[in-house]
Amino acid sequence: MIKVHGIHHVTAICRGAQENLDFYTGTLGMRLVKRTVNQDVPDTYHLFYADREGSPGTDVTFFSWPDQPPARKGAGMAVEVGLAVPEGSLAYWAGHLKPAGAAVETPETRFGERVLCFRDPHGMELSLAEIQEPRESSPWPGSPVPEERQVRGIHGVRLWERDLAATARFLEDALGFAPAGEDAGWHRFGAAGGGSGCWVEVRELPRERRGAWGTGGVHHVAFRVADEEELLAARRQAQQKGASPTPVIDRFWFRSVYFKEPGGVLFELATDGPGFGVDEDAARLGERLVLPPWLERRRGEIQAALPPLRGAAKD
Repeated sequence: MIKVHGIHHVTAICRGAQENLDFYTGTLGMRLVKRTVNQDVPDTYHLFYADREGSPGTDVTFFSWPDQPPARKGAGMAVEVGLAVPEGSLAYWAGHLKPAGAAVETPETRFGERVLCFRDPHGMELSLAEIQEPRESSPWPGSPVPEERQVRGIHGVRLWERDLAATARFLEDALGFAPAGEDAGWHRFGAAGGGSGCWVEVRELPRERRGAWGTGGVHHVAFRVADEEELLAARRQAQQKGASPTPVIDRFWFRSVYFKEPGGVLFELATDGPGFGVDEDAARLGERLVLPPWLERRRGEIQAALPPLRGAAKD
């Protein structure tokens, strides 16, 4: 059985790209590692924020679709993205986020971990979870956040579902997750033995209305596979368990397959490589608009449709 190796990235939808850039680099202190476009709708930005190297498992990415209505929270949606921070960091983060205008809640404990919940400027629900274990993460020297407090990557995601059993079976049988406990109505599943970067938490809400994509909401959750061989095997496995996966899609920095799980959340399988350094020097990631080769011939047209972005920090 092919088992995914954790979360690769989470992609969400924002309104203004500049506000998004200012918050994720200037407030959360993440590095803009790729400034590109949505390959299917190339007149809109696709911005990738991660650690210094753009390591798999550290990316939160955004499509800038300002004309979309706000997301409708509901069943069949990923409703929160958790980020990992070092143990003892929450007091710093509470003091750092409030002056920046983030809607910050009172810290709580989940599955034995201290967690601080807040929203970004466009209403997306985020949380910071203190972790003790090491992460595959490279601190960014250019961050406004001190190295010892920086975001280490994605900690986990939370889903609302009408039928817990159907989603649980799919996570276990198609992707290789294992149950990892229950806390306050949330059921935790872990990939690759569990740990930060490997958690999916599900809450069953049988009568909840269906959610809908929009600004301030998650578009899809991507899971890690090592290479294209694993990608193809995992695709077959998901199909055998009832999903309708796309063919393999070349995203240039990784290769992907997309499908919906039984409750309706859009999942992706993404390869760890070739990575964001394949077309940019590591010291200059995110400084300029980068396009995959098949869109280069349209660069002039694409650039003319995009609003300018200011203030992406250097390494």
